[in-house]
Amino acid sequence: MSDAEYDPHATLTGERTFWADEVADAVEARGGDDPIVVKGGISPSGVPHLGNMNEVMRGHYVAAVLRERGHEVRQLFTADDRDPLRGLPRKLADLDGEIVDLGDVNAGALGRNLGHPYTDIPDPFGCCDSYGAHFSNLIERSADLLGVDVETISNTVLYEDGELEAVTRHLLANADDAREVLGAYQDKVDETYVPFNPICEHCGKVTETVTAIDADAGTVDYECTDMEAGDQTIDGCGHRGTATVREGKLPWRFEWPAQWQVLGVDFEPFGKDHAEGSWPSGSDIAATLLEIEPPTPMVYEWFTLDGEPFSSSAGNVVLVSDVLELVERDVLRYFFAKDPKRARDFSTERIDLLVDEFDRFERLYYGEVEDASEREVERAERIYPFVVREVPAERPIRLPYTFAAVLGMTEDPELREEIARREGHIPADASEAAVDAALERVERARTWAERTDNQYNYRIERETMPAVDVDEETAAALDELAAFIEEENPDGESLQGEVYETAKRHDIDIGDFFATGYRLFFDEEQGPKLGQFLADLDQAFVVKRLRREG
Repeated sequence: MSDAEYDPHATLTGERTFWADEVADAVEARGGDDPIVVKGGISPSGVPHLGNMNEVMRGHYVAAVLRERGHEVRQLFTADDRDPLRGLPRKLADLDGEIVDLGDVNAGALGRNLGHPYTDIPDPFGCCDSYGAHFSNLIERSADLLGVDVETISNTVLYEDGELEAVTRHLLANADDAREVLGAYQDKVDETYVPFNPICEHCGKVTETVTAIDADAGTVDYECTDMEAGDQTIDGCGHRGTATVREGKLPWRFEWPAQWQVLGVDFEPFGKDHAEGSWPSGSDIAATLLEIEPPTPMVYEWFTLDGEPFSSSAGNVVLVSDVLELVERDVLRYFFAKDPKRARDFSTERIDLLVDEFDRFERLYYGEVEDASEREVERAERIYPFVVREVPAERPIRLPYTFAAVLGMTEDPELREEIARREGHIPADASEAAVDAALERVERARTWAERTDNQYNYRIERETMPAVDVDEETAAALDELAAFIEEENPDGESLQGEVYETAKRHDIDIGDFFATGYRLFFDEEQGPKLGQFLADLDQAFVVKRLRREG
């Protein structure tokens, strides 16, 4: 097979407005009958984090475009759950999406089962049939939260039900050819290599040592030897036995193309690590040994999380459920609709920037951005319907995210709405349902402020006035500021300036005067931009509090 053949980087050229259209073009050009099969998949090695959802969301958008063109599409997700557990993750997640440390669950269920298939390992949470099943449940729930209907397929079931038996027998019958093809991609392939890993009947671990093949009978003889797993060795038990092809698994380099054949896969996205590793060998194995056309490939760049790589083993993860506590589903779906060829950082610290970007994208679709380029408008008009799935007749009311975080400083829902209306973010004729939907962002922004402990993580002490001792000069300055607000009803900028001027007139340290204000309203030594914040509150409350009257 030539290097240029099945080039996974050739699918996306950037010539189409929406990358999913370009992939759909390539899938159609590949030919084949409906249903078109779109697949993703991962090994259940730890927490199914946001980065893993590339496998679901990239396929989802391509499937949606193909359905728009009239095709019947199956979107599959394979859980590679017959893989052996090679190491203990630092973090796990329960079915509610709460991330916990390994010490908070039955870690022994994992520690005693290194080298065992994921579906043979007890669920450390005790809620599912196995650790592998627990992981698959989390993937399904994450996909559902994102509005994606995906069919999950267990590799273990494929082996046990015999779905992979014919292709496994074929590869064993042609073990010499398999060894030759893989040897062009891996240095460690020697004359003893066999493309099958039995499960030891004695200890239950996956072993890589096959001593004899009977392809006609569909069995292999094996010895349970040690397995190298990163920087550790998982001890084999030394047992010698015989296993059928249903009692083990193909190595990944062969298992992937075997899935393509058995499931009839037409398209599969994958990360750039596979583009330089498993894909070249997999496409060669498919064409040379299995005599099938590999699926249309698409390489996506990885995400980072707050500047660091996603890592289940290191615990640097965030789940879909976590993110949806901070932003609306459509905002997160928009993130996955962006160009897969560009590496991106998902920053929880600056998630406000993503929300602002989505809000502008939405306004572009509704023709409400005056300085937009033709390309921006074209992109929004094409992609927005796929992001939201059902386009509202009128643009939803969106409170600016950081403004919503400011509103989150008060618990009073009526005050939140009053301030939002006063600032012009809620139209006078907005329906009650539209207002309620808009104000839902306040709780998300408040959660963001708390989770990141940023400059919006403050709460107004509205019910009771904090005990604040002020000297005579500071008291006079506060009374003067209260009178200014009562008489002038200033905007935020004017009020911020007046705070400075009042402190100067009374010869009070500026920092001390602001700190007094923060203690009066937040019972804290610091807080948000005070003038702007006080201008947004109801005037009577602000005046009364500055006069220390309650």
